[in-house]
Amino acid sequence: MPDQPRVLCEVKGHIAYVTMNRPEKHNGLDMAMFRDMISTARKIRKDRGIRCVILSGNGPSFCAGLDFQAVNKDPSIVAKVFLKLPWTKQNIAQEIAHCWRDLPVPVISVIHGNCFGGGMQIILATDYRIARADASLAIMEMKWGLIPDMSGMATLSRLTRIDIAQELTMTGRKFSAREGHDYGLISRLADDPMAEAEQLAETICRQSPDAVAAAKYLFKKTWKADTWKALRWERWVQARLLGRKNQRIAMKNGLSKQGEPQPFIDRRSF
Repeated sequence: MPDQPRVLCEVKGHIAYVTMNRPEKHNGLDMAMFRDMISTARKIRKDRGIRCVILSGNGPSFCAGLDFQAVNKDPSIVAKVFLKLPWTKQNIAQEIAHCWRDLPVPVISVIHGNCFGGGMQIILATDYRIARADASLAIMEMKWGLIPDMSGMATLSRLTRIDIAQELTMTGRKFSAREGHDYGLISRLADDPMAEAEQLAETICRQSPDAVAAAKYLFKKTWKADTWKALRWERWVQARLLGRKNQRIAMKNGLSKQGEPQPFIDRRSF
């Protein structure tokens, strides 16, 4: 329905449940979906009580990619989405995916049904991807004479080999989540991916939120970096954790042999 929000966000405890809400279109990406996804990620960034995000889609699919029918009706969408303003690092098309990688908390995507094109690039930018084995995936831009340009080039190289990335990109073929798991694109297969995601999120939320945010930040800065750069970042990030309130709470909880663990305070910024 046009009057329904494109994205729902509900916070339960320390977990933000973000749900794409355009089920009748398999959560196809139109201008409203782009804006709502990005604004939701920005709100989550400001809420330091949130420690993990679970990203899913309502209806029969996670996300079928760009809504080309909407583009045909309003060709100006292309300029709005793909034009990069001089003072920004990325355009809206890239930000809708990359905003999840930029969050200071882990993001778990829950995948079912179809996950094509832009939907595929969104999950590649999340930290964990849990899918039903029968989910259908595709880097589908080639079908439309295009290339992945929603941060896919930045994320594919972190997750799989170049020959696999090239073959999937150049053919645009559909493949199962089971095959995606073999390629390293899917983290875990599950009959009930939401239950698996919640279990993982709850485990993460029991850790120091500062240390979790620091770990995500550190991996982003050092993954595939040279050894000396990685060591420098390790020292700098660790220095921001040592002796802080949440680190002291973690030490106390780790040494305690009985009683309820002391709760952590809201995370610091990374």
